[in-house]
Amino acid sequence: MLVFKFGGASVKDAAGVINLANVVKQYTDKQLLIVVSAMGKTTNALEKLTKAYMDQADDMHDIFNEIKEYHYNILGGLFEPRHPVFDEVANTFVEIDWAIEDEPHDSYDFVYDQIVSIGELVSTRIVNAYLNQAGLKSKWLDVRGYVHTDNTYREGIVEWEKTKASISKDLPGLLEKSIVVTQGFLGGTSENFTTTLGREGSDYTASIFAACLSAESVTAWKDVPGILNADPRYFTDTVKFEELSYTEAIEMTYYGASVIHPKTIKPLQNAKIPLLVKPFTNPSASGTVIKEDGHNQFTKPVIILKQNQILLSVSGKDYSFITEDHLSDVFRLFAQNNIKVNVMQTSALSFSVCFDLNEERFEKLLTGLKQDFKVKYNNGLTLITVRHDGVNAIKELTEGKTVLLEQISRNTIQVVVR
Repeated sequence: MLVFKFGGASVKDAAGVINLANVVKQYTDKQLLIVVSAMGKTTNALEKLTKAYMDQADDMHDIFNEIKEYHYNILGGLFEPRHPVFDEVANTFVEIDWAIEDEPHDSYDFVYDQIVSIGELVSTRIVNAYLNQAGLKSKWLDVRGYVHTDNTYREGIVEWEKTKASISKDLPGLLEKSIVVTQGFLGGTSENFTTTLGREGSDYTASIFAACLSAESVTAWKDVPGILNADPRYFTDTVKFEELSYTEAIEMTYYGASVIHPKTIKPLQNAKIPLLVKPFTNPSASGTVIKEDGHNQFTKPVIILKQNQILLSVSGKDYSFITEDHLSDVFRLFAQNNIKVNVMQTSALSFSVCFDLNEERFEKLLTGLKQDFKVKYNNGLTLITVRHDGVNAIKELTEGKTVLLEQISRNTIQVVVR
């Protein structure tokens, strides 16, 4: 039994959905569960819609209409006008109509999950319908009834025992009869509200199903040839890894490598299930295999860039030393606001942290910190992480930039630059 995950780039248009079906046709001798992300940049568009709704902006309905038009254009390239999938998609979009009908009363994170989740619900309706039209017997599955989470909206924490029980009960029987298509990124609470698992969380969804089903492998179909030592959008001389160990993959994702969601590896490592990262444009290519005994070979340093960073420093209002008690208070506020620290550094009188900017969460964090600390920060920064013999690389990468923080450990160099 195999688990496939197709990201937004692989289903960004009608040609992408057709290609997905052609990839699947090569594996008809296997039981197959397919996890699909929202199409193209739909998640970004739905995030924009969420903000417009919360702000009650004048262009809210225009944004929504653009999202619907984008999907109906894809439908038009795949199906005859009277195909039932048109009604399925329209009925799914109605959930947004209901959500934005009244003025907002719930928290931003709750509203975000109810609106943004529609992207995956629509994409999977379309993919499932096309697979059946292409002669591949397929069943649509609502992941919210199987991946159970707590009420931490936008960062749903999986309730593993309940999730495994639900998946183990129904999925084996369904997979014996047909391909199963479900949504990445989403979960459901005990109150039947939708949660999301964190941006790019579809990889994590695939690993959850794989671990619960003892799958043979997970394949993440990407728009890159495999896992590279650096992001090809910023570097032209990248090299591909043929293999990586679970440990190295976890380290890379922790530092911000965007090819794989950070939570993806652990469930696979626990179950000893390999993860394949392969290009959807060339299914026969070798890609990269991540496994327990993967051989790590570094001909070039691993370089990871994280944009839109905040560097924040706190110090006592009375010039007192930063002690464990102070750090406990600071980390409590970070945890309460669901902000993850990328780098931290302490001195006698101050504590500095670098993290991704989330404007709403950042404002709440600032309010809390300023009650007991003096706070200063810089925004619009870049965090550069270089692993494995990166001294020369970091010099080149920081040339002409202002270094605000630097940290060096055995295998890793991190710098925050402006």
